[in-house]
Amino acid sequence: MDLGLESSLWVGNKRYRAVLTGWHFKWTEVDKKNRDKKTVLVPVAEVAGVEEGRVEILPQKSVEDTDKDFTVFYVKRSSGGGSYGLLWRLGRIQFSCASRVLRDQWTKHLRAALKTHSPLRPHRLLVFINPFGGKKKGRQIYHSLVAPLFELAGISSHVIVTERANQARDHLLKKDLTGFDGVVCVGGDGMFSELLHGLIGRTQQEAGLCENDPAVALQPCPLHIGIIPAGSTDCVCFATVGVVDPVTSALHIIIGDSQPLDVCSVHDVSAQVRYSVSLLGYGFYGDVLAESEKHRWMGPLRYDYSGAVVYLSNRSYSGIVQYLPADPLLSSPRDKTRCLAGCSVCSRSTERLFPHSSDSGSLYSSHFSQFSTDSEGEWVSVEGRFRCVSLTCMSSSCARSPLGLSPSAHLADGTGDLILVWDTHPLGFLKFLYRHTSTQDQFDLPFVEVHRVKAVRFSVPSGREEQEYEEIGGFSSEIDEGQRECVDTVSRNGSQQHLAQRAMTSERKAATPFLCGLCCKKSPSVSVWNCDGEILPFTKIVCKIHGQLVRLYARGIEDGAAIRNSEERDECQRICILNSLNPPSALHTAQCVINCVYVGPVRSHSW
Repeated sequence: MDLGLESSLWVGNKRYRAVLTGWHFKWTEVDKKNRDKKTVLVPVAEVAGVEEGRVEILPQKSVEDTDKDFTVFYVKRSSGGGSYGLLWRLGRIQFSCASRVLRDQWTKHLRAALKTHSPLRPHRLLVFINPFGGKKKGRQIYHSLVAPLFELAGISSHVIVTERANQARDHLLKKDLTGFDGVVCVGGDGMFSELLHGLIGRTQQEAGLCENDPAVALQPCPLHIGIIPAGSTDCVCFATVGVVDPVTSALHIIIGDSQPLDVCSVHDVSAQVRYSVSLLGYGFYGDVLAESEKHRWMGPLRYDYSGAVVYLSNRSYSGIVQYLPADPLLSSPRDKTRCLAGCSVCSRSTERLFPHSSDSGSLYSSHFSQFSTDSEGEWVSVEGRFRCVSLTCMSSSCARSPLGLSPSAHLADGTGDLILVWDTHPLGFLKFLYRHTSTQDQFDLPFVEVHRVKAVRFSVPSGREEQEYEEIGGFSSEIDEGQRECVDTVSRNGSQQHLAQRAMTSERKAATPFLCGLCCKKSPSVSVWNCDGEILPFTKIVCKIHGQLVRLYARGIEDGAAIRNSEERDECQRICILNSLNPPSALHTAQCVINCVYVGPVRSHSW
């Protein structure tokens, strides 16, 4: 079937010359002298739907059945305001034809073009709604904003409103998923984590693999994940789309966008596995989450309160960090780049990770051969006292921290960014936290370092055995004064060297709580891990980055150049949008750094 079509159409009293080329649909206003005026060009891949008659979808659906009219719905972009990305809105235009035959010809050709040039569009989705997440508006958001758009696009949905924590994960692990093209969560980062664990676990089960074995090369998940933001932080959505907006996310799902995403597997001494994409944090981040569990009655304010308590407690922890560096020639966490839609770093990584796309098994086998004993000599070992140790597979940006934990982290390059914050003065640590809320480089501090890595191991020094985590937020052992001295050494290829740039730490005195009211408590000797908002009550872990293990219905943040579809422009233009990021005032600095510096995805199920 020839997908091309051209004819005159009318919008109100204005005549347009409409052209469908297969890849694009263009309409140009023509004046009385047959001269071109304004043109709008829409990629066929971004047409959401075509309906006969005069149709409205949002805010309420209305249909006026007319013989010669049809309505085209498409993606229309606008600035995200204070957000880093672009908002997507449902553009709508009603055309009138000279005859019903011509109307039917247009609708037939447009729908055929959608099938031909948008092969990844979902037809059937499994939707999980968390009614307790964020402001508890998950149901309302889905039924009023998302469901009408899915109906327009011809997507059938099986909707499950969850009633308990991990219900979505258990469903994905045990129920029949035949016929579904993807799964969608309406909720926050905690709900996304359930889908992540469920899909990865299901995929490994069907492949006959044991996901709890750290040496296993995990297989990529066949189903896409869609995120309709309805949580408290929505960090994953913000970092992959650039805005937290249900309509924008729904449109990405409808047109079948596909964004690969790296996943970090976390194994403890019992080999039990967890997965993380946004934050794996020890020390400050773990303590804040643990402290907040004691104050759930406070609601979201518990994170502000707990952050203040933990910060004022001035804690640091001894630890041994070992990491396997990534190739510094490919990218660096200090190269000032941003992972945006069409990221060249991630594209090159796809070619590197998937040399033969049809043979994913050989891909993952070769990818994880780097963790064999042959690569043991490449590991770097660092020991000392840390305010926090964190690992992230993405920028972990959010509305309050637009650049995130690691601004130059990439979504799909097969690496993670390891951030080490050494023991320092409380005001120095506050400066580090504050820089997350501004455009200042949080790594440009003498006590902070960042490394792009492929794997990480963490343990406490000998003599500090892992303790049972009996009371959330509390630990019970004292730190000897001799153990408070920071010992910073690095081991590369088996040789031990003292880092010259860390000479200052040998003179540093033991850090003590600087507020009387908080120093009465014994300082804990170990912390816990914050794994995407879940407390892991142990210290010794092994982490591996699995390149492009899952795929989201997203395309990355659109920021540098964006297509703006508007009837008021002569033609589709690519323009540069620069969002100025205004640092917050000093008045609410403390609150911002505590609330937005990644307590982690909030698990909002309240059962």
